[in-house]
Amino acid sequence: MRITVQSSKAVKPAYGRGCNGDHRSSGAFSFATADFVPLTVLDKVAVDAYISRIYFFRPPAPPNSVVEAGLAKALAEYREWAGRLGVDACGNRGILLNDAGVRFVEAAAVVALDAVLPWEPTPEALSLYPSGDGAEELMLLQFTRFACGSFAVGVTVQHLVSDGPAGRNFVIAWGQATRGAAVDPVPVHDRVSFFLPRDPPRVEFEHRGAEFKPGHDEKEAAGTASSGDGDRRLVVHRVHFSREMISELKSRASPPPAPGTSRSRPYSRLQCVVAHLWQCITAARDVGRGETTELRVAVNGRARMRRPRVPEGYTGNVVLWARPAATAGELAAMPLQRAAELVRREVSRVDDGYFRSFVDFASSGVVEREALVPTTDPAVTVLSPHVFVYSVLQSPFHEVDFGGGELFFFMPGYLKVEGLVIVVPSLCHDGSIDAYVSLFSHTLETFKTCCYSLETAKARL
Repeated sequence: MRITVQSSKAVKPAYGRGCNGDHRSSGAFSFATADFVPLTVLDKVAVDAYISRIYFFRPPAPPNSVVEAGLAKALAEYREWAGRLGVDACGNRGILLNDAGVRFVEAAAVVALDAVLPWEPTPEALSLYPSGDGAEELMLLQFTRFACGSFAVGVTVQHLVSDGPAGRNFVIAWGQATRGAAVDPVPVHDRVSFFLPRDPPRVEFEHRGAEFKPGHDEKEAAGTASSGDGDRRLVVHRVHFSREMISELKSRASPPPAPGTSRSRPYSRLQCVVAHLWQCITAARDVGRGETTELRVAVNGRARMRRPRVPEGYTGNVVLWARPAATAGELAAMPLQRAAELVRREVSRVDDGYFRSFVDFASSGVVEREALVPTTDPAVTVLSPHVFVYSVLQSPFHEVDFGGGELFFFMPGYLKVEGLVIVVPSLCHDGSIDAYVSLFSHTLETFKTCCYSLETAKARL
């Protein structure tokens, strides 16, 4: 795919009268008294890396000048993205609100989008979004026009600043500002009030080994994870779970009740799909039957934290991880119903009490005293025998609108991490799901056989 970069510039916030009619940002927390915003304990355990995604739209494409002006207006509402990471006098990492701007790249292709659309993330997709390698900017954006009038919006963001839901809220706000509409939801910038430790603190769960690990294990863990795998080619395979396939998985995971008993609550489509993928990925790998495999599922705390609640418009990170686990042999022997139950049980544990326990632990000083570091290590690019799952099934993709053609396809960027799974709703609007699964090429055929043929999967597992 030949993409020509036409310009690359810094775009800074345009205050004037904001998108919601104010003179400055309309967020619920004023930045006027804070030029430096420390990262929260939840920001600090997010992976310290840039994450990319691509949105594809049908014609017509809005003028570049209008898109750029909308970006400047949206940045006035989301000032964090125009800042830079820094360290305060006490050594705390945070966001310097200096309005240095985001990187905005304008690009064009001489071919129609349908002729080159990468339905799966590949190295070719790298030309559709800016790289975060060596970047100072916290957000880098690319607007690419195709000869047919279609366009793509590539987004690259520093994960320490926000999680997926907050990042998508910005993209929605950018579209709203481009169309001249008010920003909704209104961004909430307060990174203090929602994550205060309790008095007295109550650490009710074990967070060592979950969100934190000893710092001296960092290099060892990265080296161990990568050893022997450097010559294997990584591929990202898109699994399309049709509505019929999801119904079959849900039927297998939720068999009819025994006579005289009531039917239990059925498993969700995500629980069934994720359990099935966990079993098939483990079956495809060369994992010893006695080796433990964890399924690490990202859990959004906005719907779980209650005292106080974290609003949907919050701009930072509110994600921790559920960690169902089994040995490879146990996982192979258990029915899908049991695997789905493991997923449901462990995800339900990551509730308000778990989030509050984490905040108390991370704020207690023990992380500094014991020299603990986050378990989310960007140096680890091979997750086997574990699997990491990020789901965006609840994302309001229909609200991403730049005033041109409709969004018809969404895809994560090409992130070279073996064992990473990203689950997205199919934009066919028929209840189907797409899962992007990163595996070594020599395991792919075994995985596909297991995943697509449910009878074969039942026999193997």
